[in-house]
Amino acid sequence: MGHDDRVTHARPPLEVSALRALLLAPAGPLARLDVVDATASTNADVVAALRREPVAWPHASLLVADHQTHGRGRTGRTWLTPARSALTCTFVARPRSGPETYGWLPLLAGLGTVRALRATTGVRAVLKWPNDVLVDLGPDADDLEGWGTARKVAGILAEVVPDAGPGPAVAVGIGVNVDQAADELPVPWATSLALAGARDTARSTVLTALVGALDEVASRWAEGGGDAAATGLADEVAAVCATLGRAVAVELPDGSTLRGTARRLDADGALVVADGDGRERTVHAGDVRHVRGA
Repeated sequence: MGHDDRVTHARPPLEVSALRALLLAPAGPLARLDVVDATASTNADVVAALRREPVAWPHASLLVADHQTHGRGRTGRTWLTPARSALTCTFVARPRSGPETYGWLPLLAGLGTVRALRATTGVRAVLKWPNDVLVDLGPDADDLEGWGTARKVAGILAEVVPDAGPGPAVAVGIGVNVDQAADELPVPWATSLALAGARDTARSTVLTALVGALDEVASRWAEGGGDAAATGLADEVAAVCATLGRAVAVELPDGSTLRGTARRLDADGALVVADGDGRERTVHAGDVRHVRGA
């Protein structure tokens, strides 16, 4: 029996009927739940579906893939995992607030992911602005530049679909590394829940917790009209964001690098960084590396 066969047998598929009974309305918060054996990208599929048949994908719809063969991250990076080793899914959000509030969506998805992982696995997950979820592997882990002993265990990709009437929609993709071995991870700065010492690595358990946590966060945000500060969600994001207070190097979209200290989150979820002269700059997009202070 080859390696691939062993992996397949050790990693069972998701139990679709049980998940639908638990998570679909009226028992659960989801309006639609589709589970597919494999796809290139759940985000790409949901974005295409929203444009093709928008009414069929209401708020709180979810597409889950047992195996994502060509996952996408920010700036077009690929993220590949062995079959059934990760939780890969995309939620549909239809915010009632305006586009000026959408910068909070990856951060709120990150907050929900952090809470779900902490509650179900015991792993002390934290958020790295704007869309990575990290765990610290402790002093025995290699110290990687820009990461230290922390590693990425989950990533978030939010894509606005303006032509998904009625009204715009946002496809919020979340990928969680669940039980990969070290040699199955795509990059040196990644880890899995299993490698981080999770007490539960059942994908169905993680998915159920994720749906519940995201529903709670999304409901509060919607009830507050998209005002993250007034609902208290801005403070809760900041409380789990390991970037704040850290020395950072931010690779900006124009190719330059901003070095300084991450001070706070702005009203729209942007990162406020104080440079070496103490001048504050607001970052709406960029790759953040956590660096050692001087």
